[in-house]
Amino acid sequence: EKKGREKKKKKKMMASPALAPPRVRRDAHVGPRHYSPPPPPPQAVAATRTKPRGELVGAKRKPRRPRRLLPALLNALSADEAGAREVRSELEIGEESAGFVASEQKPLSWVAFFAILSAVAAAAPTAASGISVYLQAMDGVSSNSTFVMLLLLFVFGASHSGMAALRPKAEAVVGPRAYRVSFALVSLPLAAATVFYYIGHRYDGGQLFSLQGVPGVHELVWILSLLSFYFLYPSTFNLLEVAAVDVPKVHLWETGVIRITRHPQMVGQVIWSLAHCLWIGTPFSIVTNMGLVGYHMFACWHGDKRLRDAFGDEFSKLEERTSVWPFAAIVQGRQKLPPDYWKEWARAPYITVTVFAIGAYLCHPLMQRAAYWLNDYQ
Repeated sequence: EKKGREKKKKKKMMASPALAPPRVRRDAHVGPRHYSPPPPPPQAVAATRTKPRGELVGAKRKPRRPRRLLPALLNALSADEAGAREVRSELEIGEESAGFVASEQKPLSWVAFFAILSAVAAAAPTAASGISVYLQAMDGVSSNSTFVMLLLLFVFGASHSGMAALRPKAEAVVGPRAYRVSFALVSLPLAAATVFYYIGHRYDGGQLFSLQGVPGVHELVWILSLLSFYFLYPSTFNLLEVAAVDVPKVHLWETGVIRITRHPQMVGQVIWSLAHCLWIGTPFSIVTNMGLVGYHMFACWHGDKRLRDAFGDEFSKLEERTSVWPFAAIVQGRQKLPPDYWKEWARAPYITVTVFAIGAYLCHPLMQRAAYWLNDYQ
């Protein structure tokens, strides 16, 4: 009788999942048979949940991890990509001036760009020796440093604008990349020589005025200099073409800073020159910056002429709704800023400009030492 009662009890237990004995399984890694408890019924699990799935009652909530820098940067680039495509779809003639579409970038192109940048940095000491010889030859022309500075500006301007004028014919012969390299090999050393000569002689002739000790002047000069860089360097819109990694092209920019002025480099040079004349206050500095502004005024006419030759009627239409002087077309009603105009400035190239401008400010002591060495002031 006792065995019969145990059999009936066992049958009832096997019929009811809740009363069933633990499941038996064999695990080769553990060894002999062992028992694992059955999973709880779904109703019991649901009853313990009063919070979102994964959080049990009484359990401490894990603190949120801070947002990683890389995902935040990728989100910013994706927003920049969406904004660039939105602006592109609304353009009538020209190109979006600072659009950076991350999905269109080729990693190998940027590897090549930084490789070229490293090669230029490695060649800097050799180039510095040649620049020093060039400056000594210019110093032999006249003992007047202001005259030598104007001569340096003339040589650079004639070479830079002259080679730009020859670009269409020269590219047809040697190709766009080869001509860009030759253009850089001429322009960059001449520009560096002019900059370092200016740094080395900026206090020549005595000071007409000195505002360096006036409170707020340093901050004003710093802000004006930073602002000037956003106008001075539209070349950051196509860095890969500047380094000849991509095939260099002539661009007809239409958005961003171009809505304010068709010639941002001229405006940036005026702002930069005003800031440095205010800080230095010497005849040499004033004459030099007047020469720089004068050359950029000529470049406005020369640049318009080259764009008109390249694009014809398209440039004429762009010319009608833009202006040389800042905000003139907006005031006259020829240019209307879109409601989300700020998006045209929220672009990756302007991050590069900001980093470059701050780096240039921090590197002023190094630039002064290099200038003194090149001008043989040791």
